[in-house]
Amino acid sequence: MRRAPESRPRPRPPETLAPPDTVAFFLCVQRQLLASARHVCTQREPTQPGYTFRMKLYNYFRSSASFRVRIALNLKGLSYEYLPVHLAKGEHRRAEFTSLSSEGLVPLLELDNGQRITQSMAIIEYLEETHPQSALLPADAIGRARVRALAQLIACEVHPLNNLRVLKYLTHELAQNEAAKNSWYRHWVALGLQAFEARLAEAPATFSHGETPTLADCCLVPQIFNAQRFDCDLSAYPRTMAVFEACMKLDAFQKAQPSACPDAEK
Repeated sequence: MRRAPESRPRPRPPETLAPPDTVAFFLCVQRQLLASARHVCTQREPTQPGYTFRMKLYNYFRSSASFRVRIALNLKGLSYEYLPVHLAKGEHRRAEFTSLSSEGLVPLLELDNGQRITQSMAIIEYLEETHPQSALLPADAIGRARVRALAQLIACEVHPLNNLRVLKYLTHELAQNEAAKNSWYRHWVALGLQAFEARLAEAPATFSHGETPTLADCCLVPQIFNAQRFDCDLSAYPRTMAVFEACMKLDAFQKAQPSACPDAEK
């Protein structure tokens, strides 16, 4: 019986080393890929529970819309850098601010990745989606619709008619005196709060909707502050004022109020 020939290992080709320039090139590519991976992770992290980052809030202490966002941030326990923009002095029209926001309005929220969000309601909805803890919207669809309706009753029906630029237009371009301006302000506040009071009567609770603060309360409290500043008669709205008082017992609302802001004026 013939034996099978032994298989001999084939000789290995001589090893060749990559030139130093080639090694450096691949190391550079590897570092760039790792950096890109870290960047992608950073972009995704804000949606993960428990992630916190330092945001910048451009706002004005007397701005109702800014006040809403400060309340929402506090309720959710989110830290931020307070950057004042003095509306009465026209700082929102200066190039350094309009280069950040073409609208030239506050609030403006800048995220840690440089992205910016304008409009208070959009900012709060973003915070609600990315930081669901201490929810500002109910879990049920009809509850969310009711809270949004209450919030928009203030933010869309009352506030736009009474914000600073509208009042300035009344007194400057339309030459209305102080008494006429105040009458205008009080008229629209009264109409809005009458409707708000009626909606609260449909489902009485500690807050605007239920036993925890919601988006509706973020909008209501700043409006009451401004109504008090303009000496509006609020005695016809006992349910609304009871909700306001319940809110002001909470640190999140206390710390967001105008007098607590670093740019506060008397």
